[in-house]
Amino acid sequence: MSEHPANRRRFKRIAFDARTELRQGEYIWPVKLIDLSLKGLLIERPEPWLGDREQDFFVNIHLSDDVDIEMDVHLAHEDHGQLGFVCRHISLESIQRLRRLIELNLADEAELERELGALIEI
Repeated sequence: MSEHPANRRRFKRIAFDARTELRQGEYIWPVKLIDLSLKGLLIERPEPWLGDREQDFFVNIHLSDDVDIEMDVHLAHEDHGQLGFVCRHISLESIQRLRRLIELNLADEAELERELGALIEI
């Protein structure tokens, strides 16, 4: 029997609203962030959508005027007007910010440590 993808998910997603931009080549889309995890993010598909799923994207999540989370991402799935991306590269500074954001939203340090351990295994 096939397991539903959400049941296999190793990383908790947190709903989060922040000004977010998705870039690919010359295209820049302001997008609505739905949720994010240590491994990726989910956004509403912008219109018009001209992204090339074969190429990586760059995402910038603005937490404040001078604090961002930046990562290189790859389009993993497109469903019901939403785009799911998996993180390909993130700087140490951005992962520290993302870790703190998730830590504040999980309110369970043990859960966060499990997720970080799973991230290192990948």
